[in-house]
Amino acid sequence: MKATDRELFRLMREKLYTGVICDTLDELGYRNQAMRENVRPLAPAVADNVVGRAKTILAADVYYVNDNPYLLEIQAIDSIRPDELVVASTNGSVRNGIWGELLSTASKMRGAIGAIVDGLVRDTKKIAELGFPVYAAGVKPVDSRGRGMVVDYDCPIEAGGVAVAPGDVVFADCDGVAVIPATAFEQTVMLALEKAERENNTRTELLAGKLLREVFAKYGVL
Repeated sequence: MKATDRELFRLMREKLYTGVICDTLDELGYRNQAMRENVRPLAPAVADNVVGRAKTILAADVYYVNDNPYLLEIQAIDSIRPDELVVASTNGSVRNGIWGELLSTASKMRGAIGAIVDGLVRDTKKIAELGFPVYAAGVKPVDSRGRGMVVDYDCPIEAGGVAVAPGDVVFADCDGVAVIPATAFEQTVMLALEKAERENNTRTELLAGKLLREVFAKYGVL
C-alpha cells in the first residue's frame, strides 16, 4: 500500500463516515456511490469503518456442476494483496452462499481487510469468530458448487447497484457502503474532512443552545 493511501485510510477510519463521504461525492457529481441498503455488516461492531482498495470478483449463476467449479475463485483469493478490500458481485443472485468461513480465512491471511459481498454468505458464526469484517446482502447455507461460480476477477463489476473498478476506494461502516472512484479519491477525502469539521462545529453550537437556522447559516451543513 502506498504511503499516501496508508495516511488517508487512517484519517478516514478515525474521522469520516459514509454519510459525509456520500455528501461529498454528491457535491463532486458522483450521485450513485452508495450500495443498496440490503448490503449490511454481518457483525456491525466488527465491520465499522472499513476502508481499502477494491479487489473485485465477479460471480454468475450456473445450473450444472462444473468439472473445476472453484478454479477462478481460488486464483482470485490467492492473488489478494495486503490491505485490499474484496468486493464480490453475484448480480443479485440468491441461489447460494458464495462466501463463507474458509474464503474469509484465506483472504485474511493474504492481508485483506474485509469483504463486501453483493450476494449471500454462510458460516456467519465462524466469520464473526474470525473477526473478519464482512458485508453481505443476506445469508444462505448452501454451497456455490453447481449453483454459482466465479467467472472473472480484477475486472469492472456492479455491486449493490454501484459500478466498482479495481483500485476504487471502498469505505464501509454501520450505515452502509460507499464507493469512491480512484480518480476522485484524494479530493473526496480532503473535502469530506473539511465537511466533517464543519459538522462537528455545528453540533457543538447546537448543543450550546443556538438555533438551527443560525448554525446552518454559519456552517452550511445539516
